[in-house]
Amino acid sequence: MKESVLKKLKILAESAKYDVSCASSGTSRSGKKGELGSAAGWGICHSFTEDGRCISLLKIMLTNNCMYDCAYCINRRSNDVPRTTLSVSELVELTIEFYRRNYIEGLFLSSGVVRSPDYTMERLVRVVKDLRLIHRFHGYIHLKSIPGASQDLVNEAGLYADRLSVNIEIPNEESLRTLAPEKDFKSVFTPMKYIQQGVLRSKEERQVFRHAPRFAPAGQSTQMIVGATADSDHDILRLSSALYSRPTMKRVYYSGYIHVNSYDTRLPMLRQPPLVRENRLYQADWLLRFYQFKVDEIVDDSYPNLDLEIDPKLAWALRHPEQFPVDINRADYEMLLRVPGIGVKSAKLIVASRHFSRLGSYDLKKIGVVMKKAQYFITCRELASPTVNELTPLAIRTLLIPKGRKKIDNDQLELPFQD
Repeated sequence: MKESVLKKLKILAESAKYDVSCASSGTSRSGKKGELGSAAGWGICHSFTEDGRCISLLKIMLTNNCMYDCAYCINRRSNDVPRTTLSVSELVELTIEFYRRNYIEGLFLSSGVVRSPDYTMERLVRVVKDLRLIHRFHGYIHLKSIPGASQDLVNEAGLYADRLSVNIEIPNEESLRTLAPEKDFKSVFTPMKYIQQGVLRSKEERQVFRHAPRFAPAGQSTQMIVGATADSDHDILRLSSALYSRPTMKRVYYSGYIHVNSYDTRLPMLRQPPLVRENRLYQADWLLRFYQFKVDEIVDDSYPNLDLEIDPKLAWALRHPEQFPVDINRADYEMLLRVPGIGVKSAKLIVASRHFSRLGSYDLKKIGVVMKKAQYFITCRELASPTVNELTPLAIRTLLIPKGRKKIDNDQLELPFQD
């Protein structure tokens, strides 16, 4: 490999590290004779399979040159950072070489915007097209669609990439215009609409023609930066819920704001990224997608931000003691999902198991229920623990906050925004 390409790789891989919107592929495509790679049954980019294997991909930018001057971005136009660009052929050869050396199993490709969105998007499409058609690369490809790109280019990209994504970045349009004056929600949501239309159209075509080409079979994802603006968790989760209502949106990622441009007074001064808040948002996101919670049940005008000391599900249960205790042997599946310590798998096993006998605490432990939490919110055959109504929510909260977490480290808290 040429030394000049290695230098470019170091710069562009470093520039790409702040984009967290990549995880499991969501697609299953096995390898074929005469083709390179496979995306069957696994995830990508620091994801772990059930047997503990770590799956990785080449996460890189085509260029870190950018015509935009977004306040929160390390690659903004006004920053004095090393700049470089890979040619289409260099990036294609780099991906193939890394795959043959067994370094990667896929590609996560993004780019700064140069000249125009269409010019940049056209080069990204050429990379994935050459990988698929010339080198017969069959591995996973996640491609970042450029905000403002034309529908024709987005449609072409979807024929070769497994997943397409467009980053929202800031959850409020007014805040986005303040921090990124050259961007607006229309430039972000329009490509999202093109991707959705392409996926749905492809699905209809495949119902008629079995071998019709698939369009972005792993759907689309997006990312929001947490902590760069004064938006509450209620604002963030409300937008996430609206995005999940779209049939092709698979994941919304949350990235704790990293203070990389300390000279910009529009940004808050954080000692370190709000990682606890980021974690709580992922937990709340999980409740929205798999536990049948609504946004206003997790956060509302009275509680606009998530509790940093306890998880959102426990916080909801402590705010609604009137819903408990729940009889494990009688409650329906939806109510079981709302009990702290009971997950989706455990709830399904409880519903299936109680057809054969009444369940006790020993049975619940075998099923996988976290009794340390659940005991205060349930009744069962012989469980004699005091419930949330016999103790107070405050007392249970104190018991369940892990030692060392009863006071969040000041470094994890956001400092006030500058005027």
